[in-house]
Amino acid sequence: MSHSATSSPPSTPSLFLLPRRHNFASPQSLSDWLKPRLPSDSFASWGIKPGTKNVHNLWLELAEGETSLADSTPPIRTVQVVTVRVAGKHGKFLVEAYQELSDGNVRKRGRPLSEKMKPNEDPESAAVRAIREELGSVIIGGGEAGVIEVEDIVRIDPNSYEMRVEEKVSDSYPGLPGCYVLHTVCATVEGLPEGDFCTYEVEEYGASEEKNLADKAVSVKKHYWTWVSADSIKP
Repeated sequence: MSHSATSSPPSTPSLFLLPRRHNFASPQSLSDWLKPRLPSDSFASWGIKPGTKNVHNLWLELAEGETSLADSTPPIRTVQVVTVRVAGKHGKFLVEAYQELSDGNVRKRGRPLSEKMKPNEDPESAAVRAIREELGSVIIGGGEAGVIEVEDIVRIDPNSYEMRVEEKVSDSYPGLPGCYVLHTVCATVEGLPEGDFCTYEVEEYGASEEKNLADKAVSVKKHYWTWVSADSIKP
């Protein structure tokens, strides 16, 4: 289920602050809280079923303020997501075909570049960060800091902003209902390959202070990209 909301970007980040319900001391305390609130077979599949994440991932999302959980049965996970429709030549748009994960599994995507937003982050800043993190290995000299400033080669259309809310059960966390606030912008990025290509994720949870826990989370190692026509992109 989805609901369209606005075509104007938020004037202040505070309009989209996530409600923070719980601070869990550890992934184990989060697991103990979730178990009686979720279908047992669904929860047991986290990190086991190919393409899913585990409780360490969700704990890190909560710890970094990217996600909130409502105190309900089942809990509802709310997350702010920026989606970047990167335009290329001949009316094509960039789509992530699939991801290679740290556990060796492959997760199908079939959607434009997207990234969870940080607390107090506006959509344009989140879009630039998402481009740097997911496409940086092919546009900034193989990831060497200072070779090219991403801000210098990214152009975001200020009139392209759209926001909608989508409610569905999470693919990453089976059995967990999600409320996704989707912020979409269109952009152009100089220096991208014209054909299919892949990029490397540089330590998806590298900025986390909980490095030992981040190592137990399922992370993305490679992104595989392709160019498609506009009418091929999922809404």
